[in-house]
Amino acid sequence: MNGLETQQWETLQERLRQDYAGLLAQLADETLHTAALRRPLPHETQASPSDNASQRSFEAQQMEAAAHTLQQLQSVRHALTKFAEASYGLCESCGDHIGYSRLNARPDARLCIDCQTRAELHGRPQPA
Repeated sequence: MNGLETQQWETLQERLRQDYAGLLAQLADETLHTAALRRPLPHETQASPSDNASQRSFEAQQMEAAAHTLQQLQSVRHALTKFAEASYGLCESCGDHIGYSRLNARPDARLCIDCQTRAELHGRPQPA
């Protein structure tokens, strides 16, 4: 099993479900906001080149925020699928228990603290 008590398992699963719903709403808001920024208003006139550059920079920031939210959403969704497989709480690298304190701090963690530390020291991209 994963070393978690039933109450811990259920608490973390519910928290991930809430995180997922919140991230979906956030992504929808960010997507709508970015789309609205791209549509010029009927009364707007041609903007100056510096205004255009500022607008493009702002749009890039908005798109980056949406991409980050999407990445978080995918990580949470991955964690939720682990519940269905009964493998939630197991390190994807070594198979050991991740530990409740780490999962409580980061419910979508894929690696135990030892494997996460090794991955960071070796400069490997970390799943979560």
